[in-house]
Formats: sequence, C-alpha cells, structure tokens
Amino acid sequence: MKDFDTAELERKFQEKIDKDIKIEPKDWMPDDYRQTLIRQISQHAHSEIVGMLPEGNWITRAPNLRRKAVLLAKVQDEAGHGLYLYSATETLGADREQTIDDLHSGKAKYSSIFNYPTVSWADMGAIGWLVDGAAIMNQVPLCRCSYGPYARAMVRVCKEESFHQRQGFEIMMQLAGGTPEQKAMAQDALNRFWWPSLMMFGPNDAESKHTAQSVKWKIKRHTNDELRQQFVDVTVPQAEMIGLTIPDKDLKFNAETGHYSYGEIDWTEFWEVVKGNGPCNKERVDARRKAKENGEWVREAANAFAAKRALKKSA
Repeated sequence: MKDFDTAELERKFQEKIDKDIKIEPKDWMPDDYRQTLIRQISQHAHSEIVGMLPEGNWITRAPNLRRKAVLLAKVQDEAGHGLYLYSATETLGADREQTIDDLHSGKAKYSSIFNYPTVSWADMGAIGWLVDGAAIMNQVPLCRCSYGPYARAMVRVCKEESFHQRQGFEIMMQLAGGTPEQKAMAQDALNRFWWPSLMMFGPNDAESKHTAQSVKWKIKRHTNDELRQQFVDVTVPQAEMIGLTIPDKDLKFNAETGHYSYGEIDWTEFWEVVKGNGPCNKERVDARRKAKENGEWVREAANAFAAKRALKKSA
C-alpha cells in the first residue's frame, strides 16, 4: 500500500499532467513514468540511428549528384535526431552507453520497419513517403508530450521529418510519372513497404501493454489504432494522385465514417520481426555493434585529449 506522501505526490503529478503543465527533469515523477519514458525515448533514439543503415546503403548509388546530396543530408539528420533523443533520455537518469549496449545485446528494441531490406532506388522514395510519413503522424503529437525535454526535442525532429517525407514523395512521384519500368519500380517499393509501414504504429490497442497508461500520462496523445487510421486516410489519396495502387484488396472508403477501411495486418510477421527474426535484424544490430567497436580508438583519443586539457587548466 502506498503511503500518504507518495499518494499525494502522485495526485499532484497527475493534476499537472491534466492541466498540460510540462514535467521537467528535476520534478518529482512516479518511477513507472520515468521508466516508460526511458524505454520509449531510447527506443526512438535507437530507431533513428538504425534507420540510417537502409538509406546509407544507397548514398553511393544515388542516380545523380542532387539525389546523393539530399540523401546524405537526410541520413545526417537522422544521426542528429538520435543525438537529441539520447540526450533527452539522459535527463531521466539513464546512462547513454548502457542504453546503446542494450540495443547491441538485443535487450532494447527499435522500429520494426528498419528490419526490411532496401533493394532498389525506389525504396528511398517509399521510405521517405511512407516510413517518414508514418513517423510524422506519430511524432507531431509528441511535440505536446507531457515530458518537457522530449517534447522540445520533437519540434526540430518533426520539421526535419517533414522535409524527409516530401523528398520521398517527390522520388515516388517522379518514378510513377516516368517510364513503365520506373513506375513498376515505384509500385514494387510501395507493395513491399505498405504493410510494414502500418505495423510501425505498434500492436493494435487491444494488445498494447503501454498505450492506455501513456495516454493517461499524456506521453502519447493518440492510441496506436487512431494514428494508423490517420495515416491510411492521408496516404491513400496521395497514392491515387500519382497513379500508384495500395496493395490491399480490402481497402475501401467508408462514407458513413469518413475513413478508409483496410485489410487485416499480418501480426504474426510483426511479432516475429520484433522478436529479432525479421529479414535484416541480425545485419542491422551487427552493423551498429561493429560501428561502436571500430570507433573505440576515437573515443579513447578524445577522452585522453580532454583529460590532458583539464589537467593543464588545473595546473
């Protein structure tokens, strides 16, 4: 049973949440709130960093200099997003190196979408349009998250993700309006990334362990299914506009609800990818682990230089 002081602190904490007053790092917060944020923000950071891999794979193979420069800028943005989010996690008392080690050990998760391969240039368009489009749908409400550092970090992240989404849509639009082979390439990318993009929002509300509490704490402002529906409603007309077909035979507009009805997601596939059994799970984690190992000498040199400077200043 909770003692009176703790119960009163929790009451005042929830009162601040209900009044949309931001929770800051030095404020009292329930341990579960803190741990929920550490889990969510660190997984978000991991997703940004791992998400650099499928696109970084195409920087040297971009079709022209303009495309190369834009893709390079986008991948650099993702690195910055990871930095903001790891920093936000640290404000909760988490150790950055430990959270990264949790990713490398498989203890921590990241977005399931990044465990799918990128097999053509059109995939760069599909990722920008669909994956970053789904990310924006999920992340714009996070700008109003109850935890201040997370909310403030998301303002810049969302501005940059909006650029990424437009860049991806422009690639798909150009391909869809090109030769029959180019349009087929765009359609193939849409076919492969459509369902994994819907899975990005997480399990349906009935199976989600964290959604209800996160909504109560205003960490999240919408449920997984609400965000997924918004994404479908926005994206289907975009596909129609550029002449591509959503790969869902059950997709149809429901005039009564004003929303699109869509087919059943393959949740077996989703959970297999989450468990580490997706097409590229091992490859992605191995790449991040090797990056840390290969960069160890740089960190050692930087730490030694910093220590030497500090010694000189104190002398």
